[in-house]
Amino acid sequence: MKGNFFLGAHSFELRDFDPGMPGPGEVLIRNMAAGICGTDVHIYHGSKGSADVIPPVVLGHEYSGVVEAVGEGVVTVKPGDCVTVDPNIYCGTCRFCRNGQKQFCERMGAIGVNRNGGFAEKSVVPQSQAFAMNPEIGFEAMAMAEPLACCIHGIEQVAIGSGDLVCVVGGGAIGLLLMQLARLRGAAQVIVSEPVAARREIAMSLGASGAIDPTSGSVNDQLEALTGRRCADVILEAVGKTVATQQAFDLADRGARLLLFSVPEPDATFQLPMFKLFQHELKIYGSFINPDSHLQAVNLLNAGKIQVAPMITHRYPLAQLEDAIQMQMSAQSIKVLVLPQQ
Repeated sequence: MKGNFFLGAHSFELRDFDPGMPGPGEVLIRNMAAGICGTDVHIYHGSKGSADVIPPVVLGHEYSGVVEAVGEGVVTVKPGDCVTVDPNIYCGTCRFCRNGQKQFCERMGAIGVNRNGGFAEKSVVPQSQAFAMNPEIGFEAMAMAEPLACCIHGIEQVAIGSGDLVCVVGGGAIGLLLMQLARLRGAAQVIVSEPVAARREIAMSLGASGAIDPTSGSVNDQLEALTGRRCADVILEAVGKTVATQQAFDLADRGARLLLFSVPEPDATFQLPMFKLFQHELKIYGSFINPDSHLQAVNLLNAGKIQVAPMITHRYPLAQLEDAIQMQMSAQSIKVLVLPQQ
C-alpha cells in the first residue's frame, strides 16, 4: 500500500506501508477521494490542526471510501459499504466531553491529523467514525461530508431565522456550503461577496440570491443595490483574512450575528470596533470542528439537499499531494481532491 506521509513543514514522502487489518471495533477502508482542507494548508506550513500533529503521519481528514473488511463486533457498516469518515475522536471523560462540549475535548485525536487518514490507499478507523452513504452520490461528494458537517455546526451558532438577510463573505467551498445551508434555514436572501468572477457564477448557480465583488466599490452600496438594505442580519465569514473580517463588520446591521468561521493564521489579530459592538448589540461567534453534526451532513447529501459537484474544480493523484495543496491555495480552485487510487 502507498501513503503520502507528512514529515514536517513543506515536506511529504510517498511510502509503502501496511495499514494493518482491522481490530475489534475497527473498519478497513479503501480510500477513494480525499479533500484538501484549509487545515491541511495550515499543517503544511507548520501550524497545528484540530489536534497536535506528530510526523510522520498520513494527513487527509475529509475523505470517503469503500469498506474492505471489518473487525470483530462491528455493526455499523459491512464490507462493500460506501462510507464517509468523521475524523474527530473524543475521550468522552474530560470535563468538556461530559458537559456536552466535546469539540473542546482535552484529549482529542483526529484521523488525518494525528492518526493516518485519507491521503493513502487504505486506512483503518473506529467503526464509530465510518458513516454509510448512498453510493449513487459518488465518492467525491461523499468526501464533502466532513466540511459540510463543520458548516452545519457553525451555522447553528447564528440561529438564522425565516426572512433574514444573510451575507456570506467568501465564495470558496466553505462559503458555498454555508450559503446553501442558510437557504435551507429559511433566509429570505443570501448574498455572496467574492472577488473571483468564476466563484460568483457558481454561487449563483447554486442558489445565491445575488453576488457582489468586494473589489468593485463599497460592499454596502452593492448590497443596497441588490436588496434595498445596506447591512445584513447575519454575516458568515469564510475567508480567514482580516480584510474579510473587516468586511463582515462593515456589513453588520443593528443586532446582527457574525460567524467568523474560517481558519485564520495562528497569530492573526483584528481590532474590534468597540463602539459599534456596544451600540448595535453585535453578536460574534466562532466555530470549531463538527461535534455531532456528521450524520446531519450525510443525511443532507444523501437527500440531494446540498449540491457539491460544481465546487470540485481540481483532482490529483496521490503522488501529487503537494501540487494539490498548492492548487488549493490558489484562487483558480474552489475544492481540490486527491484520488488515492490513481
